[in-house]
Amino acid sequence: MRRILAAVAATLFLLTTACTSSGSPSGGHEHHRQKQQHAAHAYRFTHAQTAAITAQAAAPVRGSEFRAECYSSHRKGDDPIVFPGEAGRSHIHEFYGNRTANASSTLESLSAGTTNCSPQVDLSSYWTPTLYKNGAPVAPEKVTVYYQGITDHTRAVAHPRGLRYVVGNALATDPDQNPAARWSCVGQAASSRDFMNCPAGTKLENYLDFPTCWDGKNLDSKNHRDHMAYATGQTCPSTHPVVVPRLELLITYPVNGGGLGLAGTRNGTNVTDAPGYTFHGDFFNAWDENELKRRVTTCINGGYICGTDGNPIEQ
Repeated sequence: MRRILAAVAATLFLLTTACTSSGSPSGGHEHHRQKQQHAAHAYRFTHAQTAAITAQAAAPVRGSEFRAECYSSHRKGDDPIVFPGEAGRSHIHEFYGNRTANASSTLESLSAGTTNCSPQVDLSSYWTPTLYKNGAPVAPEKVTVYYQGITDHTRAVAHPRGLRYVVGNALATDPDQNPAARWSCVGQAASSRDFMNCPAGTKLENYLDFPTCWDGKNLDSKNHRDHMAYATGQTCPSTHPVVVPRLELLITYPVNGGGLGLAGTRNGTNVTDAPGYTFHGDFFNAWDENELKRRVTTCINGGYICGTDGNPIEQ
């Protein structure tokens, strides 16, 4: 219920705003090169995409869901999707799940690794920018990865092994440029695209929503986004006809109050005080293939809310 209330509040907030085109400062050749490389985490959402994301965020999940419970595994200036093989090239990310994830990760290396997620059959890697409070990094208290059948759940199929993509907008210059992420305080319905100043006795949390439509062919794309798309209502676009469960990361941080910042990139330089509306995330699928398919069939297609074991929870 708390997730539904937070999502509805986010929708009311989003409906009062409109998309604006992104802008960024220019500089010399080195700045331009770095800006191009970091632009893989930037994205200009159209009005239609913003509306689709907003509608999905507000959709109550009454069934058709399973989850993984994960924790921060390590912190690195790596990004296996955006900067493969370039250790230390990225701003700092918090990695969840697979303990071996680094700039050189492949499906094979992740499959040979270990995880701090429950279930253990989820060897995927998930990562987001590190949160800072008063300049000090903060590890999440926990990360719940929801897999939800919010788009035509009877047709949904398991994500193929090796599928990887990014969401959010690391280079957003205002909140309207990043509808995929929203902040809230544990136990409260209000939410915002920028940081919330949570009162004493609460904790900061973030919801990050991934798309539900795949082109059915590519495990990645040049900008790490174009092989995926957001549905309009219950319909995937003809260019992306394959329905997959929506990933939603619910990340809870053991902090409240102000003094918050994110790892990010500004004018080609890595920083630790990026605003909350630059939140973004990555997913590299390394689930055990048969177990992921079983969960999609049982929980998503079957319309049940399941626990980390992939079995329906008694209601």
